Amino acid sequence: MKIGILLSGCGVYDGAEIQETVLAMLAIEEFGAEYVCIGVDKDQQHVINHLTGEEMAETRNMKIEAARMARGEVIDISKITPANIDALVIPGGFGSAKNFTDWAFNGSNGHILPEVKLLLVNLINAGKPICALCVSPIVLAKAFEDSEIKPKLTLGTSQETSPYEINNFHSGIEQTGALTVEKTVREILTDEVYKIVTAPCYMMEANILEIRNNIKSAIQKTIDLAKV
Repeated sequence: MKIGILLSGCGVYDGAEIQETVLAMLAIEEFGAEYVCIGVDKDQQHVINHLTGEEMAETRNMKIEAARMARGEVIDISKITPANIDALVIPGGFGSAKNFTDWAFNGSNGHILPEVKLLLVNLINAGKPICALCVSPIVLAKAFEDSEIKPKLTLGTSQETSPYEINNFHSGIEQTGALTVEKTVREILTDEVYKIVTAPCYMMEANILEIRNNIKSAIQKTIDLAKV
């Protein structure tokens, strides 16, 4: 079984969240599957100094940056179809809100990269599961906006500590037509109709062990759905 991992770069503030990506890779292998890293050959929105949080005067390419985590083995999104993979995982990180979409700047009124939308829509139409971690459910919300697909998604819960405004994110997701359900970092949400799994991960205040457990549960459920 092959599970795609769609990477928006490398680094939480301007690309894919590294710990979530690596823990997803680990979980996929632990459950006896193989991961395939997928990149988009386009520049990031910007580059952030992860020490200071300041924007840097340089340009980086999402696919080249993704190769850092993939040890050089990244397949371009243009070469991936539902026939190539059994499921897809999208780690979190600001890249989902800055590179795959422009949610970070325009909220739910923003746009999604056409090639990302195409892959996600094709996967759902083919009955292939999608697992979105952390903030990445916003990518699914934008992909299925104005369609008959109304997935249930979660970015976390407002009832526990979070570095982010979960209510605002959920409100934005609902504006796209998707549904939201509050879940803690100890829980995952499964939309059995569309075979979509979402997990809060670092949207909530959590340590790496809690993130590890959350991702492992999400990957296990995703693989189970891929076997159906």
